[in-house]
Amino acid sequence: MAGADRRAAREARQRLLPQGRLAGPMPWVIAIMMFLTVLTAAAGLALGAAVRSMGADLAGRATVQIVEADAEKRAALTQKIAASLRASSDVIAVRPVAAEKLAEQLAPWLGADAADADLPIPALIDVDVAPGDQAARIARIRQSLTALDKAIRVDGHAAYLEPLTALLAGLGWLAAGLVALMAIATAAIVVLAARGAHDSHRPTIEVLHLMGATDVQIARLFQRRIALDAAFGGALGFAGAAAVLAALGGRLMATGSDLLTAIGLPWAAWLALLALPVGGVLLATLAARWTVLRALGRAL
Repeated sequence: MAGADRRAAREARQRLLPQGRLAGPMPWVIAIMMFLTVLTAAAGLALGAAVRSMGADLAGRATVQIVEADAEKRAALTQKIAASLRASSDVIAVRPVAAEKLAEQLAPWLGADAADADLPIPALIDVDVAPGDQAARIARIRQSLTALDKAIRVDGHAAYLEPLTALLAGLGWLAAGLVALMAIATAAIVVLAARGAHDSHRPTIEVLHLMGATDVQIARLFQRRIALDAAFGGALGFAGAAAVLAALGGRLMATGSDLLTAIGLPWAAWLALLALPVGGVLLATLAARWTVLRALGRAL
């Protein structure tokens, strides 16, 4: 009996508001808005993850340059500095860069002269800094090494990518702003749809009032139908966006670039994206309820 009563109630609601949830344009408009919202939110979350990943990878790395024209002095100074770094408690790894590797990297700019022993190419030592206050550790390393010789320079890797990090962070905040704007636009669409539904069913609403129905009961009919529209549109838009993100993620991984592969979505980000369609349904339901109740209040 309970199941039959629920079916009868559902059929009665459909007779009161006969428009199907796929008949109007609102579900498709919500699907498009959800598609764009999920893509924008994914871009913002991926950029945030990339900023955190690059910050974690680069904050503890530095490069020591030995700018000495004399090859013999440069080699001796390199060995001395490497030994000093290995003895330091601020350093966990020391990797002198081979001269052949430097020549290979400079070959596109210097050509065959990059391998010339007479060319005064600075010697490089890559350093991994111990965890903790890594900026302070790099400062101490710089102070101790420059005291040994003025030809030594210590550069933290994070400083090189600081402009890029700031750019990515700014783009992330821009994505958050766009998501907020699209949420406002979606709410506006729902308000317009609810007003249109209220106006088109005004005779039915008057009959319901004469039968003793309250404004809350009438608003519940509209918000239920709009919630179904929003659920269909949100699911469709999320499915399309997820397919696009999966395809783009595969392309990024195929590049093999450390920078591009850092722009990825962790599982926590996917959970946040899954919350968007649910939030869209709640937003549409609340907007529809507020709109219909306000319209009914003005009509009295």
